[in-house]
Amino acid sequence: MHADGIFSAIVVGLVLGALGRLVVPGRQAIGVVATLLVGLAAGFLGGWIGYQADWSFVVTLIVQVVLAAVFVGFVAGGMRSGSNNRRRVR
Repeated sequence: MHADGIFSAIVVGLVLGALGRLVVPGRQAIGVVATLLVGLAAGFLGGWIGYQADWSFVVTLIVQVVLAAVFVGFVAGGMRSGSNNRRRVR
């Protein structure tokens, strides 16, 4: 993969992650790196599903955004529950 392909994958990952965060109601306590990783995962998985099903670009993009929203919900929920379950050591 060339440098422009890597750069475009990062940009698409950020956009998909941000769109996924917009779809999920409430505030998500995940950072930029987690958003990027969620967006990249949703982009690759949604793109693969769309390619296998021979869907149009628009349908594939909708699937990618829905997957990003689901992944954001899982990551934000995991981070939230993990921080509440820690016990303080005195």
